Amino acid sequence: MHLLVFGIGMLAQAFFSARILVQWILSERSRHVVTPTAYWAFSLIGSALMFVYGICRHDFSILLGQTITYYIYIWNLHAKGHWKSIRPSLVRYLMLALPPLALFLLASNADEFLQSLFRNENIPLWLLLLGSVGQIVFALRFVYQWYYSYRRGESMLPMGFWLCSLAGASLIIIYAIIRLDPVLILGQGFGFIAYFRNIVLLRREHLPNK
Repeated sequence: MHLLVFGIGMLAQAFFSARILVQWILSERSRHVVTPTAYWAFSLIGSALMFVYGICRHDFSILLGQTITYYIYIWNLHAKGHWKSIRPSLVRYLMLALPPLALFLLASNADEFLQSLFRNENIPLWLLLLGSVGQIVFALRFVYQWYYSYRRGESMLPMGFWLCSLAGASLIIIYAIIRLDPVLILGQGFGFIAYFRNIVLLRREHLPNK
């Protein structure tokens, strides 16, 4: 069971890594930062798997981060014109229902779950707060991305998104190293180079032509 849980987490991080890799490759080819549909599709699949992983690990910080970002992924797919193309329609309904369904399942045994989250001997309160702050910063990048894109009427990945990515990833990696969580370490470590590279590309885009 332990290996199965980590397998789910690794699969989720594989989708998150794939979204970064695809976006990075396409941006390098275009010589500017692009926002491919695959980025949001992989994000949604990875997030759904991370919900399962976070519940199995009794990790509040993971659940918090995924709850904040999940529907933003769906919004971006809709903005790209690809959300309604997901067939059959039942798949869309199930994906929309996943976060409240997970919360409903947890609520049926809320006392035990909250005890395991906030009084977990393996996760002291200060470490839980560190992980939660990292997840919040990392998740808020998508809130910023949504607001920025909504104001401009299209799905975009602006500079602020990548700066928040670096900050949030740094905190999550510290949390993951202390907690000896290979899933989070590998997932966040891989993204570091891509985040930095996108910042470089965006800076070049805004430099005056000489």
